[in-house]
Amino acid sequence: MSLIKSINKSSGYEFLLGNEAIARGALEAGVAVAAAYPGTPSTEIVESLAQVAKHVGIHVEWSVNEKVALEVAYSAATAGARSLAAMKHVGLNVAADPLFSSAYTGVEESLVIVSADDPGMWSSQNEQDNR
Repeated sequence: MSLIKSINKSSGYEFLLGNEAIARGALEAGVAVAAAYPGTPSTEIVESLAQVAKHVGIHVEWSVNEKVALEVAYSAATAGARSLAAMKHVGLNVAADPLFSSAYTGVEESLVIVSADDPGMWSSQNEQDNR
């Protein structure tokens, strides 16, 4: 089921893919800004949010890399907006600098970072565990 149909239902059970469920959870939590760099297995999170962005009034963007995606989401959270940054596991390495800096400064609102691992390296050049 698409996220578009899903957000119009107020109760009951929905069949969603994992990434669609993450997007749905972000919407229900009141996310205002979502930024990501495309890369399997995390691409569908922001694709799903982009489908409904105008309908629900949120800002969704593809960033030029994972560092910029995290900086966009972090900046929004610092300014008081609930935000989400999504990337594949190796993308978190690219975003390490703003991630570590954010630990010192904190945020005014919630910031969720989705780092989608790729066990078995089905679509990545290496395997790492970002838990």
